[in-house]
This record gives sequence, C-alpha cells and structure tokens, in this order.
Amino acid sequence: MAESFFKRKLRHLLESAGINVDGTNPWDIRVHDDRFYKRVLMEAHLGTGESYMDGWWDCDALDEFFYRVLRKGIDKEVSGLPRFLGSIIGRIVNLQHAGRAFTVGETHYDIGNDLFEAMLDSRMIYSCAYWPNADTLDEAQEHKLRLVFDKLRLQPGMHLLDIGCGWGGAAKFAAERYGVKVTGITVSAEQEKLARASCAGFPVDIRLMDYRDLSGTFDRVYSIGMFEHVGHKNYRDYFVTVKRCLKPDGLFLLHTIGSNRTGTNTDAWTNRYIFTNSMLPSAFQITEASEGLLMMEDWHSFGHDYYLTLKAWNHNIEIRRASLATAYDERFFRMWRYYLLSAAGSFRARHVQLWQVLFSGNGVEGVFRVPREPDRIPS
Repeated sequence: MAESFFKRKLRHLLESAGINVDGTNPWDIRVHDDRFYKRVLMEAHLGTGESYMDGWWDCDALDEFFYRVLRKGIDKEVSGLPRFLGSIIGRIVNLQHAGRAFTVGETHYDIGNDLFEAMLDSRMIYSCAYWPNADTLDEAQEHKLRLVFDKLRLQPGMHLLDIGCGWGGAAKFAAERYGVKVTGITVSAEQEKLARASCAGFPVDIRLMDYRDLSGTFDRVYSIGMFEHVGHKNYRDYFVTVKRCLKPDGLFLLHTIGSNRTGTNTDAWTNRYIFTNSMLPSAFQITEASEGLLMMEDWHSFGHDYYLTLKAWNHNIEIRRASLATAYDERFFRMWRYYLLSAAGSFRARHVQLWQVLFSGNGVEGVFRVPREPDRIPS
C-alpha cells in the first residue's frame, strides 16, 4: 500500500512536467525497481542519483529530464530532509577550512588524468566554455580564455596569478599568447604534475598549495572554477587574500558557478559523489564578502553556455568510453553521466548560473568598456 502511494504521487509530479513512465519521449523514464518512487520522494536528489547509479531507472536524455523537473519546480515538492540537515551542518561547521583544503583534489581532481583528457578540450580546461561564434569545444574554450584575458587587459611583461590553475591550460595560454609570467596554484597533485609538464619551457610556476598560503603581489589575478570550493565561512578571507595579492592598480576576475539563493550547503548527491565540501555562492554572498576590499567593475552571466559545455563533455566520454572501460566500471560511468547531464539540465533550467565578475583594486579611471566578445586574437 505504501509503495503504491509513493508511486502514484511521484508519477503525478512527473506528469505535471510532461514526463511519463515508459513514455516515448527521450526525457521519459523507465523504472526497473519500484523502490525508486519512495527513495526519490524521501531522499530527494540524493535518492534520485543513487537509484540511477544502482540501475533502478533509466532515461535516454537525462539533461532533458532534469530541465523539465527543475523548470517545473518538482524538486521543491520532495523531502527536504537531506537538504535541511546539510544546511544545519554547513552553518555550524567550516567544511572548507585549511585542514580540508586538499580533500576535493584527492577525491575528484585526482580521479585520473586519463578520464579528464578524454572528456575535456585539448587544453584540458575544466570550466564553462564561451560558445558565441564557436563551433567546437576547443574553439569555445579558447574564446573563454581570450575573453578572460581581454577583460583583464593583459599586457606583455605582467605577472599573473591563477588561483585554481587546474592542468595549466589557461596559464600556458596566457604565457604563450600574451607574453606574461604566470604563477598557478592547485590543490590536486595530479593536476600539478601534468601542469608542470605541460607548461615546461614557459614562464609558468605551478605550485601545490592552498590559496590562504599565498604571498607576493601580482598585476592581475583570476580564478576560474575554483570559488565553488571556498565555502561561505571563508569568502571574506578569500577576498582578503586577493586584495593582499593584487597590486593597487590591478584587476581580478572571478569565474564561478552561482546559486539563485543564499545557502550554507551543497547538494547532497554532489557532495557525496562528485565535489566534496563544495558550495555554490549567491550574488549576495559574493558582493558582501568583497565589499570594502575590491571595486566591482562588471558582472557577466552566461549560464546557458555551461549547458552546452556539459553536453560536449558527456559526448566526449560516451564516444571514448571503450578506451576507459578497463579503469572505470559501469557504476562509475552511470555516476559520471548523471553528474554531467543533471548539471546540464540544471543550467538550461536556470536553476544555477555561471558568472564572470570583474573587480579592480581601486577603481578604473576613465572609460572602461568591458568586452563581451574576445576582440583580439594574439599570435
């Protein structure tokens, strides 16, 4: 009797978003285990993700499924218990304190360079690409890098700080194309190793370190896809660090996923399986933490581009899956597909955002028109 109640309720919710069980649309689902219904209603996204990993249900187009679920607001109709408990913990405990700084590197970014090489573009840029006037992932990622460095007004001879440098693709691009010196930091040992090898011969210094240990001053600072690991209890310290490291006439660009609401926790499934101790900042949290330290010059939102980026990453994994099969099992691939495509649907539904926020040390004098298109192609 209980199972039939959960089944009826969830099917009704899904149908309100145009999703049917055993329907013919690519966003319809096929349920292989009726325990799925109760698990989803009681455990929300955690139960939805784990039941998919366990093979309890399937969907031909997960991104389309999540787009409809989130656009309709069905996520608000299921149990808030995992979200509530996570919020309480996040308010009390600093999950991103210095002693835990390297956890996400060990649990996510160190999974295997072979996986990320198969998934990403040729420069291994693991963040939202910029798709206007781009036909391929490689083009879109290069356009994003050019947009970042054009906004920063890079000039030859400058010293650039990359907070969260990943596998070194952006740092190498800046050194090679703009004639600058770059210091890049990461909390992933595997990223450090590959970045050092990739940037060999260029004026790029890659360091395995936490942002809180930074010293020195730089002409320009940027952080692409790293702020999601800082945590609300550390936002102010993060901007204090940037202020300390940025020359008075310098510019700082923050590229981050953003949340529509101010919170103190991350999604329970994502925290458990993908990004440990991660948290999406709200616009309020960014402005509050930076106020009185840096001057905001520009705020650029282009979340739909992340939908396109995640779709491209998933396509790359699917077509190269055979070459990865010996290192990763079926449950891992289901987890990874769920991660990429649920996120894609979330961006398409505007459930989460992608922002580039440009700050200056003391305010830029005179006319300062921040580009929306990369307007120069350095040779």
